[in-house]
Amino acid sequence: MNININVIKTLKLSLFVAIVALASSCVSNKKIAYFQDIQGVDQAKLENAAKFTEPVIQTDDILSINIFTLNPQTGAVVNQAAATPLLGGSTNSAAASQTTGFLVDRNGDIELSLVGKVRVAGLTTYQARELVREKVSKDYKDPNVQLRFANFKVSVLGEVNTPSTYTLPNEKVSILDALSLAGDLTIYGRRENVLIVRDNDGKKEFARLNLNSSEIFNSPFYYLKQNDVIYIEPNKRKVSASNSGQIQTIGVIASVLSVIVIAITNLK
Repeated sequence: MNININVIKTLKLSLFVAIVALASSCVSNKKIAYFQDIQGVDQAKLENAAKFTEPVIQTDDILSINIFTLNPQTGAVVNQAAATPLLGGSTNSAAASQTTGFLVDRNGDIELSLVGKVRVAGLTTYQARELVREKVSKDYKDPNVQLRFANFKVSVLGEVNTPSTYTLPNEKVSILDALSLAGDLTIYGRRENVLIVRDNDGKKEFARLNLNSSEIFNSPFYYLKQNDVIYIEPNKRKVSASNSGQIQTIGVIASVLSVIVIAITNLK
């Protein structure tokens, strides 16, 4: 009779271990779905969401500048720019490791052929374009100037499908755009605690965003700045997954012990 009680206790223990292992592998949908409260949000709040502000040019930025004049050959001379090496890139190709443009030096200047130095640090690309147009207009009639960032990049790290540094073709980039480029979060990423690191005039700024809430649209960090870093923390399931081997081993041992006890009972 005592053996039968022990058998029952062993079976209960095995069942408990199995339930714990199963529970640890489950993730509530409440932690996965984005913008869960979007239907209950007042539309007026969304209309007052964070506004996009144009990023300003900083030292070490690289600008793509094209100047078109009535004389194509003269324009080609003004447009001469060197290839600048880049760290990282969204691909492993050689083209992704360098870009062509005008580097903003430590004084905030760029240097254009036939024009000279132009102070652009602290300006938006629109303001810098108008300034370059004004400079060029002194020597050339009705120049057409195109100016944009050549190295507007953000880095996405942690629990995403494709972590990398991404060079973007435009300045208006949201955190959702960046996460889309990175292939979205993995099932192990913490959606309610996304970290953004921003370099603002040499000082680090930090923000936490909750992708599960519509409040993300009101955050001043919703739109990204150049060189922002997005980090996705692993959730508890990631830790459980790393320990899954141990959990499976415990389950197997418990099952084997159950079989042994049952076999001994039958022999009795």
